[in-house]
Amino acid sequence: MKEYKVEALIYYSKLTLDSEHIVKKSKEEIQTKLDEYASQGYRLTSTSSTNFGSAVYIYLYFEKDI
Repeated sequence: MKEYKVEALIYYSKLTLDSEHIVKKSKEEIQTKLDEYASQGYRLTSTSSTNFGSAVYIYLYFEKDI
């Protein structure tokens, strides 16, 4: 049997000359979430993302055997 978790992260675009500001900001937070769930025995199984207005939504899907 498996247990599943979904983590949703939201990042907002801002006016800047740095076109990669969302990537730079999100990498650290995503790595923290991966480490957090891995320490609980979960593994990342899938990801998806979408945007709405100036926001980018990133979904991380985890599972573990119970």
